[in-house]
Amino acid sequence: MSDDLSEYLRAKEPGKVELAGIWRAAIGLQKVDGLTPSAYLVETARRNIEGEMTIAEAGKIIGEYYKSKAVRAEAAKTRTDEADIVSQHMTEILAEPTFSFSPEQLVSIHRRLFEGIYKHAGRIRDYNITKNEWVLKGDTVKYASYFRLVETIAFDFAEEKKFSYASISMDEVIRHFSKFIAGIWQIHPFGEGNTRTTSVFAIKYLRTLGFDVNNDIFYDNSYYFRNALVRANYSNIPRGIEETTEYLERFFHNALMGEENKLQSRYLLVGGWQEGSPHASSENTPTSKPAVTPTSNEVTPASRAMALSRAVRRLVDVLDGEMSRAKIMKAIGIKDRVTFADYYLAPALKLGLVEMTQPDSPRSPTQKYRLTAKGERCLHAEARRTRRGEK
Repeated sequence: MSDDLSEYLRAKEPGKVELAGIWRAAIGLQKVDGLTPSAYLVETARRNIEGEMTIAEAGKIIGEYYKSKAVRAEAAKTRTDEADIVSQHMTEILAEPTFSFSPEQLVSIHRRLFEGIYKHAGRIRDYNITKNEWVLKGDTVKYASYFRLVETIAFDFAEEKKFSYASISMDEVIRHFSKFIAGIWQIHPFGEGNTRTTSVFAIKYLRTLGFDVNNDIFYDNSYYFRNALVRANYSNIPRGIEETTEYLERFFHNALMGEENKLQSRYLLVGGWQEGSPHASSENTPTSKPAVTPTSNEVTPASRAMALSRAVRRLVDVLDGEMSRAKIMKAIGIKDRVTFADYYLAPALKLGLVEMTQPDSPRSPTQKYRLTAKGERCLHAEARRTRRGEK
């Protein structure tokens, strides 16, 4: 299916841009289960964007289309009917301004998404599951046991309600949010459709927190998003693999901050990805960024102490006036925002060499950084040492 909706992202009418973004997110998220909506669904979406019908009317048209047993039977071979119906349901939910932060809302989203598709829509699973994951080379995440699902979900939601996102940096916001969403996904409360349900819930929740979510990133990187959730919940200590949310954080940095971290799933493959390996050809939708091989600007455990000092000196050296995070990273020549935050920016802020231009709004998307008087002195001292040939 060709993407016939991308043209609307350049439309002059804001309403069309927003609606096209929602449809594209809904269509793209079907990829997490290897599904592709039909050209009929895309044309129906186009008519909705053009104002010829409402989203609800689009749903009726799709429903009528699949009332034909012959059409439904043919579509069921590739689950195109599921992709079409769920895409419309998802668009309807994402377009609504309503949301309630609760386990019941999560269950309601699943029920609405898969009503008419799964008999268990909106039902908590009553059996244990495993799934062979490409990114884990056939291994599975350890999902929550079925007999404690309700209590586990309730606990995670209760803990999240206690957390305050106020007065913390965007790095901290995204790191915490990633851990929460990864935890909800790991519970895997439903028999099928957990990633799509979690995605819709995450988008709706972010909006209630005041974020303007880039819906289009879910169209382009839904496969990466699922693999990042897998890696956030997989450990294999004998193989030296620990669960990490760093890949998920990169995704949300792009979605919320407009950053351009490369999201290519092959680099999430446990044990490393090699050209020509059996797993190299298995990925149909490469969409993340290498995280295992440090560049000259990154830090390995063996050289952390020495590299930390060099990192801070490098940041102080490139900081010219007031600069955004993205501009500083470009000047340094580093693309990994996690490494930048942990080994460059955070230590420089802690040492008092650098300060925020908006300290009362650490999460502001217009936040910039500048040298303090102490940082200026450090820069001049470094210049003097360089002139004398010192290291």
